[in-house]
Amino acid sequence: MKRTPQILLVDDDVSLLRLLSMRLETESYQVDCVDSGESALQWIAKKRVDLVITDLRMEGIDGLELFGKIQQLQPGLQVIIMTAHGSIPEAVAATQQGVFSFITKPINRDEFLSSIREALQQTSQVDEAWRSEIVTNNEAMETLLGQAHQVAQSDVSVLITGPSGTGKELLARAIHKASPRNNKPFVAINCGALPEHLLESELFGHVKGAFTGAISEHTGLFLAADGGTLFLDEIGDMPTTLQVKLLRALQDREVRPVGSVRSIPVDVRILSATHFNLEEAMQHQRFREDLYYRLKVVKLKIPSLAERAEDIPALVRYLLDRKKNSKIKGYSPESMQMLIAAPWPGNIRQLINVVEQTLALATTPIIPVSLVAQALERQSDYLPSFSDARSEFERNYLNKLMTMTEGHVANAAKIAQRNRTDFYKLLSKYGIEATQFKPNNKG
Repeated sequence: MKRTPQILLVDDDVSLLRLLSMRLETESYQVDCVDSGESALQWIAKKRVDLVITDLRMEGIDGLELFGKIQQLQPGLQVIIMTAHGSIPEAVAATQQGVFSFITKPINRDEFLSSIREALQQTSQVDEAWRSEIVTNNEAMETLLGQAHQVAQSDVSVLITGPSGTGKELLARAIHKASPRNNKPFVAINCGALPEHLLESELFGHVKGAFTGAISEHTGLFLAADGGTLFLDEIGDMPTTLQVKLLRALQDREVRPVGSVRSIPVDVRILSATHFNLEEAMQHQRFREDLYYRLKVVKLKIPSLAERAEDIPALVRYLLDRKKNSKIKGYSPESMQMLIAAPWPGNIRQLINVVEQTLALATTPIIPVSLVAQALERQSDYLPSFSDARSEFERNYLNKLMTMTEGHVANAAKIAQRNRTDFYKLLSKYGIEATQFKPNNKG
């Protein structure tokens, strides 16, 4: 689904900001305005931006310095500089450094819009190359993808969280594609799928004879991913004894194969994912705190499918197109409404299953509501993981409790039989603000 481009205007002339903003909004662009280079950098660090249009002359960080900092923060983000006639030599020098173009004041409307279209076209080409398999028009997801693209440019470790079935590995692959390591291997492993001794061998390798059955040398996934990205899925399932060895490998940037006395240098970027609450696991000594902070330099949380229900029609169309079934044209309006309204405890993984079921049973070009109802009913016994089920219960419980007490935390904590500090931590864990339940904030 085509997304509305996000343009950031930067100028200390408020009246010009207002004029340009109105002009761009009439062209159906999403426009945000800030009045300084410092504010622009703060905005880019938090929000998705497709194009920056900045004045050259500003107090504090000027347009050229802003461009340089943007290149460090988010390489590839296009920048257009606006300049007065007297500053044209500097603007020309800026284009030689990588600024997309410069526009002279007073602004010529046609030239301005033409330059924006060309810059966004280049952004779009880069955009599609790394996120082509991620289908969304959800604001929270777009913000998340903007952050993902930004951190992809560096080598920092990223922890991806979210319920099972939301596409954590898909996001990890997208980060790899957007990174400077994209021409090197992307290697993934599920840390909960193997017993401890086999997982250690898979990660670090082993020498011949290291254990019973080790009839030959095994390289290991760290070395297989050398120069590229290693994705550790379900990192919360990793045994604590192996967590120590992983931490050492990350700190020393070298691995020691099982049964070997020699360590081997390795260069990998680590991405990891979990549906567990690792903070809670740390409190119960099931996950090492030092490893957690090593893995979570940046944390990206994928929303559940229920939280981005507006994406369901586009996801269904993507799945249909991927199946290349020319006989099936789509879903009836009633069918689509039923899909949108479903709770989806299994998230996108469950949606894929439902689409495949209805496609297999469809006898008409338009899939009727009866088939969707049948597919959903067959999955009525779908059980989320224990962790996901507990989290959902806690979230619903806290919302009901805060509604009942009208946002009075002390009363809510008393009913829950928790001390106030612990209760505040629970509210923070689920992003629940007490003020939203106050009587004066309702309606």
